[in-house]
Amino acid sequence: MLAPFATLVFLTAIWLAAVVVSRIFAGSGARIAAALHGEAPASTGTSLVIRSRPARARIARRQPMRAQPQLRAAA
Repeated sequence: MLAPFATLVFLTAIWLAAVVVSRIFAGSGARIAAALHGEAPASTGTSLVIRSRPARARIARRQPMRAQPQLRAAA
């Protein structure tokens, strides 16, 4: 009784994967076809934008505090 349901789930997963892959390649199908034919891809006029965070300023490390007689007495 479990085998028909497992088969149905498997076939549904395969179908869903095929739909997702076809939608991914739908937009870039022309570029893939051009690459397979050995042609240069047509430029779409988009530019490459590189975003980066500014480097954090280094915080100076404080020197270790030396124990003073008043602090020793408090401990």
